[in-house]
Amino acid sequence: MIQVAKQRRERNKPARKLAKTRIDKAEELIAARQAETAQTAVAEAISALDKAAEKGILHKNNAARRKSRLMKKLNAMQAPKPATA
Repeated sequence: MIQVAKQRRERNKPARKLAKTRIDKAEELIAARQAETAQTAVAEAISALDKAAEKGILHKNNAARRKSRLMKKLNAMQAPKPATA
């Protein structure tokens, strides 16, 4: 049983790491306010999260929550600043 868990953990590690890395890259670009590259990075992160959720590596709600938080940050960055009088 321990061996099976170890094999699964080793098989799932690359997909989980890829998703985390792409999320971090997207968040860095959002913080740097680079709109075009941030949109591309967010799309890549969402794709990685979807693939991990589809394979059962992440729970579907966990992936949805992470995607939601990422999109919220992207939309806040792209929103025009309100004009102050």
